[in-house]
This record gives sequence, structure tokens and C-alpha cells, in this order.
Amino acid sequence: MRARYLLADYPTIAVDSPVIDAARMLAEQDLPGLIVVGDDGRPVTILPGTEVLRLAVPAYCQDDPALARVVDEAHADVFMGALDGRTVREALRARRRELPICGPDATALELAALMARTQCPLVAVVGDDRRLIGAVTLQALVDRLLVT
Repeated sequence: MRARYLLADYPTIAVDSPVIDAARMLAEQDLPGLIVVGDDGRPVTILPGTEVLRLAVPAYCQDDPALARVVDEAHADVFMGALDGRTVREALRARRRELPICGPDATALELAALMARTQCPLVAVVGDDRRLIGAVTLQALVDRLLVT
């Protein structure tokens, strides 16, 4: 099974878009992450939902789970306000990691190995011009592997 047969349209977001837009897309479409593209339409990185949370959740709650426990639900919603005025670029880690990207002829095993190595449930599939042509999700890959 090749990547081209597992392709699906997948939402993208520009690197300088408001991160609150990314949070909405992740939540409304129940996505594990988004493909971040540059001005040229080429994938720059994958933005996991956990990185958006990292911006919204105060550092003291991330560092000490006991402090997170004392904040009630009504006040926890206020933390999403921390995303206002911030961009997707700010949600990206400074240290670049391997981009889960492949060509349309990648095999299912190559896709699985890439997802495992990058710890990302999403692979951006690009054409010869390195422009995004779609994505393969972990769910689609597992569904296909279980069927065969």
C-alpha cells in the first residue's frame, strides 16, 4: 500500500496565522495536529495540539500538577485567553524536529516508521515540487493495515 492511496485532504494553517484559529480548528474538527505551511504552500512543520496547549496552560501548572488541580473549571477557561494575539509561529518549538513528510510512493511501513520515529500521528505527503498534496493520518494507516 502506497501513501497516494491513503491520502486525504487535510487542513493547513499558515505560520503567521493566529494560534487561536489553530486551536479552534483542532477542537472543531477533532484533529491531532495541523500541517503548517509557508507562503509558498510547502509544509514547514506539524503543529500538534499539545503545543497549542503549552501556550495556553500557565507554566506553573505545567511544572506542578498539584497547582493545576486547585484551579476550578470556571477559571481554567480563562487560560485560553492567553492565546489571543499570538501566532502559530509562537507555538512552534525553537528546536526543529524531523518533519514527518514523504512522497506519494512511500509504503505503509515507511509511513508507520516515520510516524513512530517522529512521534507524530500525521504525515504530510508532497509532490515533486515539495508542495502539499495531502496527508496520511495514523487512523487511516491503522484502518488500512487492519483490513489487509
